[in-house]
Amino acid sequence: MVKGAAKVMTPMLAFNRKISKLRHAKNDGFTLLEIILVLTIIGLASVLIFPNVGGLESRTFSAQARQVVSLLNFARRTAIVQGRPASIEIYAAPISEMPQSPLSVGQWEFIYGSIRFEESTDVEFEVEDKLEVVFYPEGGSTGGTIHLNFEGRERTILIDYFTGQVILDHES
Repeated sequence: MVKGAAKVMTPMLAFNRKISKLRHAKNDGFTLLEIILVLTIIGLASVLIFPNVGGLESRTFSAQARQVVSLLNFARRTAIVQGRPASIEIYAAPISEMPQSPLSVGQWEFIYGSIRFEESTDVEFEVEDKLEVVFYPEGGSTGGTIHLNFEGRERTILIDYFTGQVILDHES
């Protein structure tokens, strides 16, 4: 009984294949609707992708600010865990020209923009070579506010002199 059913179904499958081959032979190429649809999708994708390429520098600047905050937090933890002062050196000039401090646990270079530093005594100055932020084992630090500027954008990093806490303000 099963063999009989298979014999009956086989010619129908072969017949359907011949019809589908005939349909494809007549429909070579794309319709105008398909071409317009593809061009619309490409246009929408380019509108969504290309404006973000221009914001690449902004994302890089924000990533650099987060990186220096991470290094400052690392120095703070290192000072507390090891029981001795630890520092991070922030350079506004190429690192190869500057000697490293014996307390330094890391270095960070920001040569693309400008760095201003405001001490906890409200004295503010432009960093031309190197800024060293020291963290102490008791949790305190030299403190101050670091202002990173790049093409009209500014990120502010607050370092509490009493607790050593590092806070990154929102971009302005």
